[in-house]
Amino acid sequence: MVSRAERGPFARWWWTVDKPMLAALAALMLGGIVLSLAASPLVAARLGLDPFHFVNRHLLFLVPALMVLIATSLLTPRHIRRLAFVVFLVSLALVVATFWFGAEVKGARRWIVVLGVNVQPSEFLKPAFVILIAWLFAESSRRPEMPANTMALGLLLLTVTLLVLQPDFGQSMLIALVWGALFFMAGMRLIWVLGLAGAATLGLAAAYFTVPHVAQRIKRFLDALEAFAQGGWFGRGPGEGTVKRILPDSHADFVFAVAAEEFGIVLCLILLALFAFIVMRALVHAFRAQDAFARFAIAGLGMLFGLQSAINMAVNLHLIPAKGMTLPFISYGGSSLISLAYGMGMLLAIARERPAAAMLPPVEAIVPAAAAVPAAAAQTAGAAGRPA
Repeated sequence: MVSRAERGPFARWWWTVDKPMLAALAALMLGGIVLSLAASPLVAARLGLDPFHFVNRHLLFLVPALMVLIATSLLTPRHIRRLAFVVFLVSLALVVATFWFGAEVKGARRWIVVLGVNVQPSEFLKPAFVILIAWLFAESSRRPEMPANTMALGLLLLTVTLLVLQPDFGQSMLIALVWGALFFMAGMRLIWVLGLAGAATLGLAAAYFTVPHVAQRIKRFLDALEAFAQGGWFGRGPGEGTVKRILPDSHADFVFAVAAEEFGIVLCLILLALFAFIVMRALVHAFRAQDAFARFAIAGLGMLFGLQSAINMAVNLHLIPAKGMTLPFISYGGSSLISLAYGMGMLLAIARERPAAAMLPPVEAIVPAAAAVPAAAAQTAGAAGRPA
């Protein structure tokens, strides 16, 4: 155990981090390993690969994801902002590079090879975008003369335009929803929120009729419902599912359907409870935060995590068309795992319980002011002692 008397960085982290949220994230990662074992062997065999190919890669990506989660959660809010700025610029450049150097997969160019590894830059773009938007909205209330809201809108339009050109309508919708929610928190009128939602709906409808791969996804996702019907409350048992033979991405987009068939609705409810718990903890931290940036950043990262989870589960439940979006820490995907770890690491870092002294101005700013008080008093006394 770590003693409270210790003063090292890890000891301070351990006593200030949200341990219940950390435990919930660990439970999701463990569930991801189990469901990868259940869903991915058939997919690997269908592709002519070793049956445990995707399981091994899932475990391989989980190691750096854990390292990123812990390392990021050790940072201060100032370092979080600086890192997010760098990650956003690099990710944005890689998104642009996919138009020329990216491989086309299922009708979209979202992947690019970096140092021999396939990377989906839009996954890393999302959490960094939320941090930058949170900073801009916080600055708009702190410095009214700064056109922060206009800059935030420009950042949204730039990001969404690049994602739509890939095309990636799911990520575009997710980013727009989080941006709208934060803008509403910053004081935007409800009518503007509804207007943005209407524009997003029209855009998705247009995508269905103009982009072929979107229509194909909408038509094929109906098979996922069969898994819920066959699984019942307690499932058919590990490895006994049949719907994963039909679903094209049973280890990724539709892993929730495999969980329902093989482990039952009970496991699905447990997963739903874990996601809801993490989001609620984040919102509680956001409402308790005194700093505007912390409030916007925690709420934004929590909503990003929760909305992505909700969209994936809604697709599996036949509530909305397929978006190609992973279930956080459960679905297979290296970029998804590491970027989610980065986002949740930032959330844990900003939500850490720091002492009140940490919110005071730097010592350098206090010492000169304190030294100036006796000097001013001496000057006053000298002036009073001189004859008129």
